[in-house]
Amino acid sequence: MKVIQIHPGDNVAVALETVSRGETLESWGITALEEIQRGHKIALCDIAAGDDVVKYGCVIGHAKADIAAGAWVHVHNTKTGLSEGAEYAYHHKALPLPDTRPRTFRGFRRPDGRAAIRNELWIIPTVGCVNSIAQTLARENQDLVAGSVEGLYTFPHPFGCSQMGDDHAQTRKLLAALARHPNAGGVLVLGLGCENLTMDQFKAELGDWDERRVKFLICQEEADEIAAGSALLRELAAYAGAFRREEIPASELVVGMKCGGSDGLSGITANPTVGRFSDRLIALGGSTVLTEVPEMFGAEGILFDRCADEAVFRKAVAMVEDFKEYFTAHGQVVYENPSPGNKAGGITTLEDKSCGCVQKGGSAQIVDVLEYGGAVTKKGLNLLSGPGNDLVSATALTAAGAHLILFTTGRGTPFGAPAPTVKISTNTALYEKKGAWIDFNAGTVAQGESLDDAGERLLDFVLEIAGGRPTRSEQCGAREISIFKDGVVL
Repeated sequence: MKVIQIHPGDNVAVALETVSRGETLESWGITALEEIQRGHKIALCDIAAGDDVVKYGCVIGHAKADIAAGAWVHVHNTKTGLSEGAEYAYHHKALPLPDTRPRTFRGFRRPDGRAAIRNELWIIPTVGCVNSIAQTLARENQDLVAGSVEGLYTFPHPFGCSQMGDDHAQTRKLLAALARHPNAGGVLVLGLGCENLTMDQFKAELGDWDERRVKFLICQEEADEIAAGSALLRELAAYAGAFRREEIPASELVVGMKCGGSDGLSGITANPTVGRFSDRLIALGGSTVLTEVPEMFGAEGILFDRCADEAVFRKAVAMVEDFKEYFTAHGQVVYENPSPGNKAGGITTLEDKSCGCVQKGGSAQIVDVLEYGGAVTKKGLNLLSGPGNDLVSATALTAAGAHLILFTTGRGTPFGAPAPTVKISTNTALYEKKGAWIDFNAGTVAQGESLDDAGERLLDFVLEIAGGRPTRSEQCGAREISIFKDGVVL
């Protein structure tokens, strides 16, 4: 099968492999009027100027000119139908979840009862001024990675000082959330001493902490901050080294879901595979988290109708409307998307991208909507406020408590969040080309594997990662954070 019509109501199909000019697609009785590259769309019938272009059973834009059956459908002849204003109504839908057998993974049990899938030491700088000190401490103390201590990492960032208002609060909230993450068996919080994110503020944001697990160091107060930091890291390593892996129910997993470098196959292979996984994990009693609010624009209704009740629906609408106001307050239109790479891969409009993006949410009920920096407290599918930017949103997913992140991509990317980041390719060619980046191939769906089989295979793989199998980004040492910023810098 060279092309796929995703929904019976679609008037375009997507090429699963390149279609040559003049090639006949017998199932639809049309001939390609030009070459249609993999991931790009071909018109299945004549589409008049101004008419809807339909994919996923949803309108993804309007024809800018007459489009003949067999023609390439893309940015040259299709435009978005989005605008800043929209009205939403709640029409609750509840869909069944798949039957699943009980599953476990070999993780770590923390004293507070939480589960973890890694047992690492993390150095959290409260301010960018101490990034170099944190990096030196991480580099010079790698001998502490031994036994059940699986890694020592720090997460440099440029913030923590010269910030005001919401930006200051978001930095404080995000860093404290990372310090609470269960994958960190020990945490060293590193400050300078004169920054406006004071250590007292950080401690207040952190709340109750275990003094065996979290240590604090203010560099200006030490004659030799490297020696002092190293001594604290040794104490943390001794504490973290006492943890051992044990069998833990899959119901305790929290998994973040993200896409980046998407292509025309993202919404056909990798994203719905993640959606099938999400439904299976939730059926087991686990939790998943979906973010990238701007990449919900145009497909919000698909999610809104699955909100568990009207209170959750109102929170979801407020999340989307707040992000639209964020765009317009900065003089930007809400539909300034997709990226050049997305377009090269076959995505034409933001609606096209969004309808593919939300496939990661599967069919489960949405149980909660989280603010940026918020944490998962309810079992099931959660929405998290965050931008589409890969590293910013992946950091927010980690801060929300995601043990690991599933990241689908049609073009590939090497980055990694603080939580293990599983890269899932939309096409087999990428999997074969970028073996050092990609963990899991969902391109097999385009070659005939069912989405249910792919989702089950992904569940098996996730449980292996949760049990200690390193991701490609972990093997490459890719661990980074990025914090959402909106206001001025002093």
